[in-house]
Amino acid sequence: MRRFGPAPANLWCLSGKEFTCDAGDPGDEAQNGVNPDWEKKVIEYFKEKLKENNAPKWVPSLNEVPLHYLKPNSFVKFRCMVQDMFDPEFYMGVYETVNRNTKARVLHFGKYRDVAECGPQQEVDLNSPRTTTLERQTFYCVPVPGESVWVKEAYVNANQARVSPSTSYTPSRHKRSYEDDEDMDLQPNKQKDQHMGARQAGNVGGLQWCGEPKRLETEASSGQQLSSLNLSSPFDLNFPLPGEKGPACLVKVYEDWDCFKVNDVLELYGILSVDPVLSILNNDERDASSLLDPMECTDMAEEQRVHSPPASLVPRIHVVLAQKLQHINPLLPACLNKEESKTFVSGFMSELSPVRAELLGFLTHALLGDSLAAEYLILHLISTVYTRRDVLPLGKFTVNLSGCPRNSTFTEHLYRIIQHLVPASFRLQMTIENMNHLKFIPHKDYTANRLVSGLLQLPSNTSLVIDETLLEQGQLDTPGVHNVTALSNLITWQKVDYDFSYHQMEFPCNINVFITSEGRSLLPADCQIHLQPQLMPPNMEEYMNSLLSAVLPSVLNKFRIYLTLLRFLDYSISDEITKAVEDDFVEMRKNDPQSITADDLHQLLIVARFLSLSAGQTTLSRERWLRAKQLESLRRARLQQQKCVNGNEL
Repeated sequence: MRRFGPAPANLWCLSGKEFTCDAGDPGDEAQNGVNPDWEKKVIEYFKEKLKENNAPKWVPSLNEVPLHYLKPNSFVKFRCMVQDMFDPEFYMGVYETVNRNTKARVLHFGKYRDVAECGPQQEVDLNSPRTTTLERQTFYCVPVPGESVWVKEAYVNANQARVSPSTSYTPSRHKRSYEDDEDMDLQPNKQKDQHMGARQAGNVGGLQWCGEPKRLETEASSGQQLSSLNLSSPFDLNFPLPGEKGPACLVKVYEDWDCFKVNDVLELYGILSVDPVLSILNNDERDASSLLDPMECTDMAEEQRVHSPPASLVPRIHVVLAQKLQHINPLLPACLNKEESKTFVSGFMSELSPVRAELLGFLTHALLGDSLAAEYLILHLISTVYTRRDVLPLGKFTVNLSGCPRNSTFTEHLYRIIQHLVPASFRLQMTIENMNHLKFIPHKDYTANRLVSGLLQLPSNTSLVIDETLLEQGQLDTPGVHNVTALSNLITWQKVDYDFSYHQMEFPCNINVFITSEGRSLLPADCQIHLQPQLMPPNMEEYMNSLLSAVLPSVLNKFRIYLTLLRFLDYSISDEITKAVEDDFVEMRKNDPQSITADDLHQLLIVARFLSLSAGQTTLSRERWLRAKQLESLRRARLQQQKCVNGNEL
């Protein structure tokens, strides 16, 4: 075990393959003053430590390791999305304790912790002139919504941390994921020896302290915590998507919190705080608040319940290091702009052509032999909003795949194929019941002072598949109409207007929307491609399963790298090609000005852009421009042919 330098933080770190960090008291080193540089040294130390020998792989992750396996005050990491941002809170950065017998005074540091523990005969001197009050920001973070199973598995395989349970019981299984652990019935743990005398407890400016020399051994069970809060329903972890699993965390950020915003995806390294004293203190506060006005008491209790949930359900992380993630694909370097990533990128780009050919063949089989639809699906999957011009998001490419067979499991299995390719996705089954009853738009709950999530609170580059083939005749009520409007705004403007009751707040987004429908979609789309199946397997599930099993895992991983990497390539059009495109546009309008409009030209340029990128070319060539025109001509001819068959349905 190695101690971090002369700094008074008493932050410990095991050298080698296990990280633990105990944000303890500075002890005697702090008696004669506070070293103002210790905080910088702590951050620098961990930055250097994490560069050594794949060190991040040895840090336990809250995404993969059950909470009861992790020790309080240990160094952990967490991959998450910022779901909400609470008000800044004050805490005592430095505080002083007094020994009741000897009157000896000791300075302690409050950073990176929620509970300040005193010795058996010590108490906090709240009136000490040496007390320093500081500020920190709290984010409410949830696991990345819609994260694909293959992403989770890849992170688990890459992470080499092997963590023993921190509790006194022996679990029936070894390391397990949150999915496996969800229904496990934990036994309540016994408390350690109680301190002598009365316990001092309180809360000043967000820092809680007690005169108790011993911690509780570990957390009680979730069920016990819920009953102690007298909640009528289980605590709502506020996940945007239904069926999500994993921990939600209160993340305490001490610096540069202005760099992060709601819906950002972060990778955090910090100190885990799961002290059960937090729950005890919160209950004491609720008891005290019962003496207040009943209405005021209700509001305060609801806000307290949301902002200070049991640590066994919502642990705290005190952030030492944090970074915003470009993507969550574990097969690629985390930051593609760094110098060390260029070798990986150039190596993959050199073998791009065969990967694209194999992916096109794979998607052609998934789309029942339709190679044109497969071309457009590739363009859709690598599309991204690359800039905004005024209110117009450039680069969005919403595709409507019409002609999907009704009363078939085709759309369900097609989504499963997409799930195997992209890092995060969600399938919205567009039924009358879902449109009328699901919450799409996040809204502000002023009683609890929190942002209540909705289905459209998603991080950038999420694939949203809207299945219209399930839509039956029926009546949309007011919430249903609002939900359809929200989807239309998302597709058209790449924004979601969050409901703050008295006003709406616009949140820009970058979400790939893919719509499957029988006829033309009710929602707007940038591009409609009508499916022309070349085969109709008698058993769709068996067909799709055999398609997936026929692809080697290594090839599937190449598809995943291909679709993520191409989103981040730069792209440009030379002056020469720009002039050629303008001349071509004028020539096409000569014979029939109505044959192509400015919107059609914009669509052609978007298709040409992603067609070039799909071939690994970062600039438009004459060849790719002609190929884009050919694809668009084939797509339009197919739609026209379908109109002749089915009248005005399309």
